[in-house]
Amino acid sequence: MSNLQKAGGIAALFEALAYIVGFGVMATLLNPGNAEGWSAAQKLDFVLERKALFQTWTLFIYVAFGIALVVLAVALHDRLKDKAHDLMRVATPFGLIWAGLVIASGMVASVGLEAVAAIHSRDVAQATATWVAISAIQNGLGGGVEIVGGVWALLISAASFKSAAFPKVLGYIGFVVGLAGVLTVVPMLKDLAVVFGISQILWFAWIGIYLLRRSTS
Repeated sequence: MSNLQKAGGIAALFEALAYIVGFGVMATLLNPGNAEGWSAAQKLDFVLERKALFQTWTLFIYVAFGIALVVLAVALHDRLKDKAHDLMRVATPFGLIWAGLVIASGMVASVGLEAVAAIHSRDVAQATATWVAISAIQNGLGGGVEIVGGVWALLISAASFKSAAFPKVLGYIGFVVGLAGVLTVVPMLKDLAVVFGISQILWFAWIGIYLLRRSTS
């Protein structure tokens, strides 16, 4: 059990790091500045000029994140199942579904950009329209709406309270994470995705440290 908990702790810390790197790159290297008046074609040009960076960033924050999430979901299931069996039977599938959606979201964006780049050299309008469609699919899978991850965080937090496996404050933070994620399904509250991401940095980091400490005790 200690090896699985240690792996889960490392995975949780990686999740926190992925958010930090994701926000950091988005705020610097992939920040176009004041692009409020930009057309869809101009936004695509900006991304294509940084295609390798965008694809690397996407694979890191989505695909690698999703792989680590599978490890964490299994580790948390193992830790919480004894005293919160019914909750974890529901929570863990949500965690694995979220991991799958996140991985799919990253692959759609990365592979889609490669296809768009090929089209762009001969038809800018078609490439732009294709990228707009790909972006909508990517956001629907997990780039913008975070309801699946939010439900998972809520269920994990409820299970942690029932089993007393984590500090209560960590459970409350998990409820904030979960609620913010679930509410992103409401179009006017989509900006809560930022709250979902930022609050998860603390949530994942705390879970990671706690699991690593417990696995060695």
